[in-house]
Amino acid sequence: MSKFWQVAVVKDSSKAMLGLHGLHTAFRGLPNVEVVAHVDANNEELPRKLAQTQAKRHYARLEDMLTHEPPDIVVLCSRHPGDHLAQIRQVAEKGCHIYCEKPLSVLLEEADEVARVVEQTGIKLALAHPARHDLAFRTMKRMIGAGDIGTPLSVIGRGKCDYRGGGEDLIVLGTHILDVMTFCFGAPDSVTADIQVAGRPATLSDKVNLVEPVGPALGDEVFATFSFPSGVRGVFESRRDLLKPGQPAPHMGLCVTGTKGTLSLRFDDAARQPLLLSRQPGFLETLTTFEEATLREDRVIPGAEPLDYGLCGQPDVPRAPWFLEANRFAAWDLIGAIEEDRPPLSNIENARLAVEMIQGIYAAHLSRRTIDFPLVNRRHPLVG
Repeated sequence: MSKFWQVAVVKDSSKAMLGLHGLHTAFRGLPNVEVVAHVDANNEELPRKLAQTQAKRHYARLEDMLTHEPPDIVVLCSRHPGDHLAQIRQVAEKGCHIYCEKPLSVLLEEADEVARVVEQTGIKLALAHPARHDLAFRTMKRMIGAGDIGTPLSVIGRGKCDYRGGGEDLIVLGTHILDVMTFCFGAPDSVTADIQVAGRPATLSDKVNLVEPVGPALGDEVFATFSFPSGVRGVFESRRDLLKPGQPAPHMGLCVTGTKGTLSLRFDDAARQPLLLSRQPGFLETLTTFEEATLREDRVIPGAEPLDYGLCGQPDVPRAPWFLEANRFAAWDLIGAIEEDRPPLSNIENARLAVEMIQGIYAAHLSRRTIDFPLVNRRHPLVG
């Protein structure tokens, strides 16, 4: 890669957010890359922030940065999905490519509009679905494809199931799990769903007290089943308060069962979890044992500096090192996608699909019937 890439990071710390994925560090140490700008309306602790991103200059407003030095790539770090469409429009109009935090949106109509902006401007947009770039999840996908567990039968995914369990967990963390399902098995054909509030079916009149602005959302329990073209049946589940404060996060992750075995992997932002393999045929109703699958990294970024694992656990960088690694590969893949004029591995289409699957869950529950994809009605069923 001969081009010298200029990158800007938009990370507005004046807005309160829960933990981020460390996107602001994704381009550090890559060859022929310079982080030229850090955009943040909050001027506090600027030396620390600039040191994290290695940015040369600070701007208080996105508009000012784009006017003075439009970069090649802009990293949008907000985890508030309502921020994304306006920022993407601004950046795309300047011809800048984008690495964007998930979830893309909570409204399918907004996701459709982002897709139109991407198509009309010709930019490349990558979404922060890090499992697509993680060695363990990629190994899981490869082993499924190689027949290591035989013919896949079912995939079960769960959110974190903490105090946000149900509708908020579905959008904030379920978007990861649904995206991994489609990474492994493609787009689903249909969905059925049951959403509960206090042990009864949720209705439009029920309200969710959201921790973050990620609505509309509904329910403290979500159970959805997807039918995939390959014959695989998928389940997503989230229940509020299964995970208590201070406990490890054992619920969030994916389990894929086939005719010859099962693969299981937890999605953990605190520690790297092993990819586990059971060689028991069929389902796991009887006592079974797991062994740790071997992971072999064959991806190399020529000329890249060694990753600084000292960043793990710093503000807005997960403790688990696999996020740091996945972000770097996502950033490198985006650069490759621009040069080769191809979609990034985590692109606008699969990001929009995750939004569509979530919206389909609500449509299926409220209609009490199976909903087919793609959705004909693009309007969110919880929006009046």
